[in-house]
Amino acid sequence: MAITAAMVKDLREQTGAGMMDCKKALVEADGDIEQAVVYLREKGLAKAAKKAGRATSEGTVGLWVADDGASAALAELLCETDFAAKNEEFVAFAKKLAADVAKEKAESVDSLSDAAKDLTPLVSKIGENLQIGRLATLSVDGLVGSYVHANGKIGVLVALKGAKAGEHDQLAKDIAMQVAAANPLCVCSDQVPQDKLDKEKEIYKAQAMEEGKPEQIAEKIVLGRINKYYKEVCLLDQPFIKEDKKAVKDLLSGTGITIEGFARLALGEGCSED
Repeated sequence: MAITAAMVKDLREQTGAGMMDCKKALVEADGDIEQAVVYLREKGLAKAAKKAGRATSEGTVGLWVADDGASAALAELLCETDFAAKNEEFVAFAKKLAADVAKEKAESVDSLSDAAKDLTPLVSKIGENLQIGRLATLSVDGLVGSYVHANGKIGVLVALKGAKAGEHDQLAKDIAMQVAAANPLCVCSDQVPQDKLDKEKEIYKAQAMEEGKPEQIAEKIVLGRINKYYKEVCLLDQPFIKEDKKAVKDLLSGTGITIEGFARLALGEGCSED
């Protein structure tokens, strides 16, 4: 019996098994869907379907960095328990996934190849619902700083234009650690979304007026509080985590290095959005 793409798709939806496994099962079952399901279950390849409804609140962030340091990628791999998140094969898959993200220039799970995102064998081994979360890549004419928090819960990339591998490695790591710890919104004040800035100004002005300040004084208070806000949300203006009397921009002063962008994946933050 001829095995059609629609039959393979139907079996995949029922079992969660990989496309090639579904096709092989259908061939073995001579096109009988029910027998193909039995075949997959016997082979342990249909387990993913039973796990698919469970919550994935644990996991790890995989990191890949190019040999020249000029590009890097992150991949968020989610599971049900912290025990599974520490599994060696799980962690290794997350790192391989990050490498595949870079190789395939993938911007989302949908743009990954079927081979790269096939979790079925890993699900069968670990016995939990596994999901691929967010992905991130950065490349720059310089050095991409990277940092993954020790427990794998946060991964960061920072693109430093003009930086050199071997010479600015510690600086790149320090700034990546800054992003991990301080969670900036953007690189500099010019990048703060206007609607967000307007909202903050409204709030600060209302607070000042509530305190009984005259309008002129209130405007000055708003300006002061906005400058403080910049120090909270703009990477360059943030106090450096290792020496808070310095701002991050002071670390770059005179180096000719500029921060072109950053990516920060904190485990599970994007679940409701992605």
